[in-house]
Amino acid sequence: MVKHDWNKTFRIVWWVLALVVFSLTTTIRIRLLGIPLERDEGEYAYTGQLLLQGIPPYKLAYSMKFPGTYVAYAITMFFFGQTVTAIHLGLLLVNSATSALIFFIGKRLLNSTVGIAAAVSYALLSLSPSVLGLAGHATHFVVLPVLGGAFLLLNQQNQLGGGRLFLSGLLMGLGLLMKQPALFFILFGASYLFLGDVRTGLALRKAISRNLVFMGGAVIPLVITLLALCYAGVFTRFWFWTVHYAHEYGTLLSMSDVRQILIHSVRDAIGPNWPLWILAGVGLLTCFSNRSTGKSTGFLLGLLIFSILAVCPGFYFRSHYFILLLPAVALFAGVAVNNISRVLRRHITAVRFLPILLLASCIAFLVFAQRDLFFRFSPVEASHTIYAGNLFPETIKVAEYVRDHTDSSDTIAVLGSEPQIYFYSHRHSATGYIYTYPLMEPQTYARQMQSAMIHEIESAKPKYLISVTVDTSWLHSPRSENRIFEWAQRYIADNYVPVGFVNMIAPDRVEYYFDDIPQQVPELGEFILIYRRNP
Repeated sequence: MVKHDWNKTFRIVWWVLALVVFSLTTTIRIRLLGIPLERDEGEYAYTGQLLLQGIPPYKLAYSMKFPGTYVAYAITMFFFGQTVTAIHLGLLLVNSATSALIFFIGKRLLNSTVGIAAAVSYALLSLSPSVLGLAGHATHFVVLPVLGGAFLLLNQQNQLGGGRLFLSGLLMGLGLLMKQPALFFILFGASYLFLGDVRTGLALRKAISRNLVFMGGAVIPLVITLLALCYAGVFTRFWFWTVHYAHEYGTLLSMSDVRQILIHSVRDAIGPNWPLWILAGVGLLTCFSNRSTGKSTGFLLGLLIFSILAVCPGFYFRSHYFILLLPAVALFAGVAVNNISRVLRRHITAVRFLPILLLASCIAFLVFAQRDLFFRFSPVEASHTIYAGNLFPETIKVAEYVRDHTDSSDTIAVLGSEPQIYFYSHRHSATGYIYTYPLMEPQTYARQMQSAMIHEIESAKPKYLISVTVDTSWLHSPRSENRIFEWAQRYIADNYVPVGFVNMIAPDRVEYYFDDIPQQVPELGEFILIYRRNP
């Protein structure tokens, strides 16, 4: 067989591998579309639901997050419906589009081999429960527009017109609306554009003016959002939660704790996907020694550095934060495969298949390591496996009971951090404090927030009150204010009667009692209590 024929065969094999992987990841996501919402998803879904009712963010639901993901959820639910399946279908589409963008970035940086290897690596890495990849976190919605903006900047900076620069900045600005750490990707885009212009000999004044066009595009989405929030009358509350409280939240951890948290979080985020992370490490080490990657090294290293910075704000290093790092990891994995292919190019044909086999082996390993979750567990079992100790599936029945026993005009209150209950029940919260975490943190506003939540609930007189005793719904610590617990005990005893009880002894042993609560149970586990207000 002539060399041309073998090259064609290699390309076909690469595309077959891509087709198999994308079919596999899509099938897994479709099989688990019904996995119950976790807390962040509950927040986005409830606030998106309110948006569809014409109620602006920060009016009935307080959060330190920017409102972009609320809008993304609202759009998804507008087209596909207000269901768990619809939300995860929207995530599948966003994830697929992101994988496609990574392919085009890899292809433009080097070649199709890099693009395919990077795209399939991202599709699998972003699916993993080690980064909570099955949940529709804001980080998924950050990555898509940010990569779109980065793609527009690639390779031809000084040949790009102002319109393309502006659009690139606009896309990265949309990423910022999804989550504040996307600011680092805007800085990456500005730095890459400026240094590329200077390196190609562009006059400094011209380079600065082009950068201003890019930054102008990045600022536009935020300016429009601020004006819209002012018009809706919620700007003051938005500013308090996203600036003042966010600052308190971001400075809670002491530097002595950061190292231990970082080591633990990185280990968990890598999880069973370590072969692809090692492959990415090989790509990082070899990109300096391979001439073919020379022009792309600046982009790749810049993306990696600023992605790492985007994971770091507050130094919490939560699992889903690492989704922001996955595009860079996937691209370096693609570089590793490409560099190995170049080394083996002059060897016999059988040896030249080794890079394909290497990547396929990595993929097979991580799929096999997570086979139970991917292929055997039901959506409820998957939820209990990923979020051990939480009662996310159980909140669905709690919400259904509340919805069936209330009118659409009734309000409810959840004592705990389970905003998904509001979404499932289609009922408004009696308080904007849909999370109780801020009330438990040793921060300046904690006592003020507890007083505000108490006042809002007492003023609204919710028909039903749901008390969640799960520790992960509160994160109480020895330094937490306890006023709300003392108040809740008195307030519930004076105004409510118990009508529902959910007792999770084990993930496969959950007892539901509605309207007929026993005085005692043989074994008590994590539980939720439902109270109805006295007539």
